[in-house]
Amino acid sequence: MKNAWIKPLIAVMVIALVAAWWLGGDKKTVNSYGGNEEIILRLGHAANTETTRHLVSLQFAQWVAEQSNGRVKIEIYPTSILGSDKQLLEMVSEGSLDMTLALPGLVANYAPQINVVELPFLFSSMDKVGVVLDGPIGEELVQDLPKNGLRSLAYWDNGLRQISNSKQPVEKPEDLQGLKLRTPESKMTISILKALGANPAPLAWGEVYLALAQGSFDGQENPIANIHAAKLYEVQKYISITNHKYESNPLVINEQTWQKLPPDVQKILKEGAVKFAKETRRLNQEAEGKLLADLEARGVKISRPDVTPFREVCKPVYDEWAPVVGKELMDKVLTAVK
Repeated sequence: MKNAWIKPLIAVMVIALVAAWWLGGDKKTVNSYGGNEEIILRLGHAANTETTRHLVSLQFAQWVAEQSNGRVKIEIYPTSILGSDKQLLEMVSEGSLDMTLALPGLVANYAPQINVVELPFLFSSMDKVGVVLDGPIGEELVQDLPKNGLRSLAYWDNGLRQISNSKQPVEKPEDLQGLKLRTPESKMTISILKALGANPAPLAWGEVYLALAQGSFDGQENPIANIHAAKLYEVQKYISITNHKYESNPLVINEQTWQKLPPDVQKILKEGAVKFAKETRRLNQEAEGKLLADLEARGVKISRPDVTPFREVCKPVYDEWAPVVGKELMDKVLTAVK
């Protein structure tokens, strides 16, 4: 851990270099596209390069290039090299970045109704995720985005979130009392962890490893794939499989960019986004067992508590958020996940 400072230093250097290129380079804009001219779209995200989301984003880019006969090129910028999750979504909204894999908690700043699929213990199985997100309900959740400069193409998968910490096994809600847990920029996640008795606070993903290593936070919550890819097992001894919240990552594009793309390119992007959204779900489910086994081999203690008490103490979160997302929409989603 003595070299833990190297990671953020390298990140800062990379960001500075990319920013210099970004601001000073002769990049082509959508305004210049015409005929069969090459279209370059930049997609930035915060995920580590080992995660399913990044690996599938590369497949998505290759598929789009093939389907467009090389006309459309998607450049991928991972690991927050262009900015934090919050900054990336703001850049897409403003038009300085074309696409991102967005946190739903941040998308909620533009379309509050998306919070409904962030409710605690909403999905009893992953089979129900596609039923809700890939149909009319999923479209309804993001219908307000275009007026805010954004458009969601599909819901990619981040996974079911689990709790890790450096203090003790979490077997019941009382074990979370007083633990300072890092969260993403998600008001829903903060509501859930407060209901469970923890002390949550948001922090950008790129800063999490160092904050945990330095003891600024006792723990955090994330899908297993993210915990493993970020090597949090080096600074977190305990993981509890709580499945307290499912999290998607909407693939979002700037609305002005979208409107200026030819219809055939729009069709390719939409089809590809949906196709590879399903692939992220499949791959994440397949990988989780192997990743958990590897974490245990590295000395992490995995707890699988009865989640019934956790679910019970989170019930007030539904009442808290009903006025935000709308009772009618909440009832519609609850019916769909049964």
